[in-house]
Amino acid sequence: MKVALVHEFLTQFGGAERVLEVLHRIYPQAPVYTIFHDRVKTKGRYENWDVRESVLGRIPGARAHYKWYLPLMPWAVSSFDMKDYDVVISDSSAYAKWVRVGSGTHICYCHTPTRYLWQDRDTYVANLRYPAIVKIIVKPILSRFRRMDWEASQRVDIFIANSREVQNRIKRYYQRNSVVLYPPVDTDFFEVAPSTSNREYFLTGGRLEPYKHFELPILAANKLKIPLLVFGDGTESSELVRIAGPTVKILGRVTDEKLRSLYQHAKAFIYPALEDAGMSMVEAMSCGTPVLAYRRGGALEFVSEGLTGDFFDAQSVDSIVNAIADFKDERFTSQSIRNFALKFGVNEYRSKFEAIVSRSIQERGAP
Repeated sequence: MKVALVHEFLTQFGGAERVLEVLHRIYPQAPVYTIFHDRVKTKGRYENWDVRESVLGRIPGARAHYKWYLPLMPWAVSSFDMKDYDVVISDSSAYAKWVRVGSGTHICYCHTPTRYLWQDRDTYVANLRYPAIVKIIVKPILSRFRRMDWEASQRVDIFIANSREVQNRIKRYYQRNSVVLYPPVDTDFFEVAPSTSNREYFLTGGRLEPYKHFELPILAANKLKIPLLVFGDGTESSELVRIAGPTVKILGRVTDEKLRSLYQHAKAFIYPALEDAGMSMVEAMSCGTPVLAYRRGGALEFVSEGLTGDFFDAQSVDSIVNAIADFKDERFTSQSIRNFALKFGVNEYRSKFEAIVSRSIQERGAP
């Protein structure tokens, strides 16, 4: 059986890339098709893989400014030659699902329908750091892309949603059914430290993008004058550095080993985003650390209130301030938190994913 993997961009490392690594572990011989592969930003992480970059990656300087090529990305994905593959697996939050498959089966592991085409379109346009004339031009382009995105969704044979939250979006925006398979977390790696008595700070972080709202826990920490560590990088990095008070430390991108240590020794992991799923929350819980999360979206599926964490009800500074003030770490035990997280492990994901692929091949009569 010939399998190909399709991933939007290898230009950063976040939850989607962790999913891709597990998919590549399941299908190690599968080539990975991607629009852009930035070897500098990914620090050679994929050098031993068969990565096949689109023609856009050959344009000088394009990788550094890949978002400028938004109008050409559908064409780039559609240009991938998939006719020889029995199964094509896209993991997608934007364009990977637009790939055109020949007679093979297209399975899409969907992180979310494209945010800036559907639920976050107006916010995306408002936050563009370009002149007003550019925003006026962008709106009809996004409307056209939205129609194209719907058309691409109809070509997918099987949708796998990474949460019930995303399953509902797939149904609402694409009118497609899907099965839910929660994203995999390496619970063998993210483990409880031998000693967790020195939990002295709160932790937040991930991809530092506007829609994640990491400014909220920073402003809450400023107000309470409590220690807060922030990991990750993204377009909001410089703004978060600017607003950080003396008790807040912006760490930037960290190694997996450093991230594990940060989780292990935090009082709690604060997650302010309306999240599709919850990989970073599960990583923290796998390390025995409770989570303070926004009471909406995927967090409701990954955090058990009173057992593995607590919720705050609004994406606001005051709501997070109140959640931190009410937080009592003695209510939680590290092993109970970790035990809950184990059901999101890699082995569980792998067995369920392989079963979905096998069933889909049998139903379509593929080799």
